[in-house]
Amino acid sequence: MVGDSGRRRYVALGDSFTEGVGDPHPGLPNGVRGWADRVAEKLAKNQKGWEYANLAVRSKRLRQIIDDQLEPAIALEPTLVTLYAGGNDILDVGTDMDRLLEEYSGLVGRLAETEATLVLFTGYDIKVNPLLEPLRRRNWQYNARVRELAREHGAVLVDYWCFDEYNDKRMWDSDRLHMSTAGHKFLARQVLAHLGVPTSFKEIDWEPLAPRSTLEWVNAQRQWMNDWVVPLIGRKLRGVTLGDSLGPRWPYPVKVPKKGGLRRYALEHPEVLEGHGPSFPRPGK
Repeated sequence: MVGDSGRRRYVALGDSFTEGVGDPHPGLPNGVRGWADRVAEKLAKNQKGWEYANLAVRSKRLRQIIDDQLEPAIALEPTLVTLYAGGNDILDVGTDMDRLLEEYSGLVGRLAETEATLVLFTGYDIKVNPLLEPLRRRNWQYNARVRELAREHGAVLVDYWCFDEYNDKRMWDSDRLHMSTAGHKFLARQVLAHLGVPTSFKEIDWEPLAPRSTLEWVNAQRQWMNDWVVPLIGRKLRGVTLGDSLGPRWPYPVKVPKKGGLRRYALEHPEVLEGHGPSFPRPGK
């Protein structure tokens, strides 16, 4: 089991997936919580002394994660590292997949050199819209390389691609690209299980989804386009992202309280919310 001996320090790297977008919480940095916070809290409840840093920032591309997060993460001397990076690149027109996978491989190699327990993720096969079907082939390429690297480096592989639970629309936020709170909770449980850490998360017990009429479906599609797709395209044309004004949520290791978790820590250390919080836009790429 991870953290059985010595110092215990968990460092998370990545983009919105790891930052926690889709799981809102106004009392935490950047106004979100997410699966990584939940993992850190469960680790602290299970074993004393866990520290946690989360360097992930929404919208970041792989090159930015390498430039901004890799060396700081190594300097923190982690004993546990989680990495998901490259998803935003896959959604970008003109991405060179050979170069992307080469840079991703180098990033994984550097993190493996720390000898920390390394956790990697495949990308989920999000069926958002037929217009995005060409991007699925990129996702397949990415996932195949992630699986190879996990074998090569002895990393823990969380094969997100294979989780049928995410076929339920309620596991996704309103933008249809980020997990909802339920999705983050489920992923936290999966990560902990892969690490051999006992969990006590409640199983989701949902009522069956009511069928929608054609008119309801059309209206939902229109609202999604207006609320998410059009603004996303506009930001891409302007060359801006929702992560431009944000920094990492937990840039330095904090000792996670066994009782109350990171929410208690934020209440006792309000300075961690300076420059963060609910004033920033919530989900988005």
